[in-house]
Amino acid sequence: MATAVQYIAVGRRKNAVARVYLRPGKGKIVINKREMEDYFPLEWRRRSILSPFALTETTGTFDLLVNTHGGGQTGQAEAIRLGISRALVSYNEELRKPLRAAGFLTRDSRMVERKKPGQPKARKRFQFSKR
Repeated sequence: MATAVQYIAVGRRKNAVARVYLRPGKGKIVINKREMEDYFPLEWRRRSILSPFALTETTGTFDLLVNTHGGGQTGQAEAIRLGISRALVSYNEELRKPLRAAGFLTRDSRMVERKKPGQPKARKRFQFSKR
């Protein structure tokens, strides 16, 4: 019994982590055991997730299984995009240059700044009173 080839990658953004399993197939996408349309109802998030496929002209050639947790919907969508990009590079090293030029292989390291003691938020201060 021959096992199918599978490309695995991890993407991260804010507090979201996405494990991406890329398999040759017909373009079926399952995120946390749900269809992508159910998990991400907004079109622009789905477009963001599929942009590495559109850029590399591999739309419909891979099935995608994604496990994601943490963060919010936008963080998860961008983590999935990074994971897909990394998996495509492990599939074909020649795809690295266009994905890098589009910025899909760069991990966005911006995180939420922590709240400081004695302040209501990270940078907001309580109102100053002279008297």
